[in-house]
Amino acid sequence: MMKKRYMALLCSIALTTGTLAGCGNSTDPKKEEKTVDNAPLEVTIATPQVGEAPKKGSDIELAIEKYTNAKIDIQWIPDAAFEDKKNIMIASSEMPKAFKVKANASTLNAIQSGLFWEIGPLLKDYKNLSELSPMYYDNIKVDGKLYGLPLYRDIGRAGIIYRKDFFGTLGLKPPVTLDDWYNMAKTVAEKDPDKNGQADTYGFFLDKNYNDPVLSSSFMTRLSVPNGAPNKWGVENGKIVAEFMTKPYMDSLKLLKRLYAEKLINQDFSIVQTADSDNKWNAGKVGIRVNTVATAAALSFDNVSKSTPTAVVDVVPFEGPSGLKVPAESGNNGFFLFPKSSVKTEAELKRLLGFFDKLLDAEMSTLLTRGIEGKHFTKTEDGKGQIKDLTTFNLEVKPYRDSLPSFETAGKGLPLKQNELQAKGSKIAQDNLKSVVPNVALTFNSKTYAEKGGELDNMIRDAQTKYVMGKIDDAGWQTELDKWLKAGGEKVIAEYTAEYAKLKK
Repeated sequence: MMKKRYMALLCSIALTTGTLAGCGNSTDPKKEEKTVDNAPLEVTIATPQVGEAPKKGSDIELAIEKYTNAKIDIQWIPDAAFEDKKNIMIASSEMPKAFKVKANASTLNAIQSGLFWEIGPLLKDYKNLSELSPMYYDNIKVDGKLYGLPLYRDIGRAGIIYRKDFFGTLGLKPPVTLDDWYNMAKTVAEKDPDKNGQADTYGFFLDKNYNDPVLSSSFMTRLSVPNGAPNKWGVENGKIVAEFMTKPYMDSLKLLKRLYAEKLINQDFSIVQTADSDNKWNAGKVGIRVNTVATAAALSFDNVSKSTPTAVVDVVPFEGPSGLKVPAESGNNGFFLFPKSSVKTEAELKRLLGFFDKLLDAEMSTLLTRGIEGKHFTKTEDGKGQIKDLTTFNLEVKPYRDSLPSFETAGKGLPLKQNELQAKGSKIAQDNLKSVVPNVALTFNSKTYAEKGGELDNMIRDAQTKYVMGKIDDAGWQTELDKWLKAGGEKVIAEYTAEYAKLKK
């Protein structure tokens, strides 16, 4: 018996290395190998948590485990604390087997330090993963190599979700120019559209991530691009330029400065969490949300209608003076990395990739985007999925949809039966693809940014907030910009420009 077990172990090792010589003498090697291969895969995952985390052993989690033959342990880390926690885990090498992160300086530095497996050459062996459009992988490559599995998202997602009842009462139209944005914010703040006799409404409500230096989904980038600014990084006279060094971006920032000075936007924006901003909309106190229209339009209506049953919500494309323009986003909501400290062998890595590949099968795609039939959705006569209760779906299904690879509208799962608002938002997101403005430096490599990106990003974020709050004037802003340039910004621009020049050869 001991000899049989020893030979089975040798055969299982041989299978992972591709050498089977000497295994043919086992009494029943296939049976032994099957036993080893069928052992549930241990999958530990760390992911940012937005909203309430699902309970361990939920119906969704159990269904995933059964289908994929895995034991899942998900660590939900509050979004506000995720970056700090991520950096601590990386520094201590105590990482999960699948680590969901976002592209920023610390992530780039960790990848370049050799802490994670390269997976690009392996993807051809996985049907679903290899079918993804190459652009989703290209957008997260580092030095031309692929280390991460993206969480697929639309690329042109931005639009304007607004209170049509407010706008009708006040004689407003969705804003196009920066002057329109000012007039809208002033009117909603001062004309009491909810008729409660209090000055408690806002044209739009900012949170502290309004000027995120990395994400093209930040409010400032979405506002400034339709008005002519680049998407994070652009090109002027053959040289890479940061968005905040351009006039259209600064014009947009000056708008916020004026609104803040006149108390027409929330005065606590620099400390407000995203969830608090959402709650302000849900309470019926906000006129406009700049958001992901394909998924957020209907949800925004559902949430605000609970506090304000008479609310009317609509969605329109994000336009500027020269027409439709939206920042192209990365095509992902973060990506999974596989640490070498916790994934010890290539064989284990391949099993993990197999787990994620299965999540894109039709059955799992339906589970992650629709939930469980009868509980979260029902099938319509035309063969589509209809969500039974959006609140239950958001509590029990959405956390998994937002944290694991899935396809909301273009996947293999059951198509969604959309209401008018959902269909309109989805069409806007699709039409946006014709007019997206790319981040030209999205995958460029800068040694300086890898080393000092976090510091540089914080410098410019703080300077912008000081400017909006009136703590510095135009001269003070220029002083802060000069500090940023001397601290490494100038080198980043030079290194990105060199990368751009290579592409033009």
